[in-house]
Amino acid sequence: MGKFRKKPVEVYAYRWTANSYDETTKIIEWILSNGGTARFIDYDPSMGKYIAIDTLEGIMRAMPGDWIIRGVKDEFYPCKPDIFEATYEEV
Repeated sequence: MGKFRKKPVEVYAYRWTANSYDETTKIIEWILSNGGTARFIDYDPSMGKYIAIDTLEGIMRAMPGDWIIRGVKDEFYPCKPDIFEATYEEV
């Protein structure tokens, strides 16, 4: 057991506000054009709208306001805004 620090890495990220269909379409196209798999669910009775993203850990939901990250292995995953702000800074 020991103490570790996260290595500095650069990632691409896009914050999904769900304010427009065009914005959602651009994010889905960004994911698909970079080898990822995602689909927009515009209404689910229990969840509202979200983007379902196939991640290394299975399907995850990006909710409005979440960041969608393209990681170091070209994988995609959602990240809550508070975690994103604590972990990343703009370069």
